[in-house]
Amino acid sequence: MNGVRVRPLEERDVPAVAALETATFARPWSADSLRTEITQNKLARYFCLEVDGQVSGYVGVWLIFDEAHVTNIVVRDDYRRRGLGEFLLRSAITELIRAGVKKMTLEVRPSNLAARALYQKLGFVAEGVRPRYYDDNREDAIIMWAELTAPERKTRRGG
Repeated sequence: MNGVRVRPLEERDVPAVAALETATFARPWSADSLRTEITQNKLARYFCLEVDGQVSGYVGVWLIFDEAHVTNIVVRDDYRRRGLGEFLLRSAITELIRAGVKKMTLEVRPSNLAARALYQKLGFVAEGVRPRYYDDNREDAIIMWAELTAPERKTRRGG
């Protein structure tokens, strides 16, 4: 993808990420919370999606032993349904595998069909429900898990 990259989220990205949070979520994380996550939380790993040099999404995870728990994933509204969320999450998963992560979990709203389809495409399986998880409307959360495996390497034949 030309002009698209995933890189570690930096403190300078916080205002843009906070704006994405506000535009996306009923209960967004504040700029201060985001800044604390990336500068002080030793368990946190955050990845930034850049499109043509602009912060256009991010994903955050907390690492607990060999597991990663997704805290948030956001792609700018006008960039959705273009494969960028998948690119972002696949890129993060690749880095997490390199860091020794074996499993990944997240919560998703039952009503968020696009996100659920993406997660299923990437190997996440529904394994439980958190009743009334979301504060804004008391919607349940589906708990999904994925076993992370390194991409298979192509082998050369005959030699």
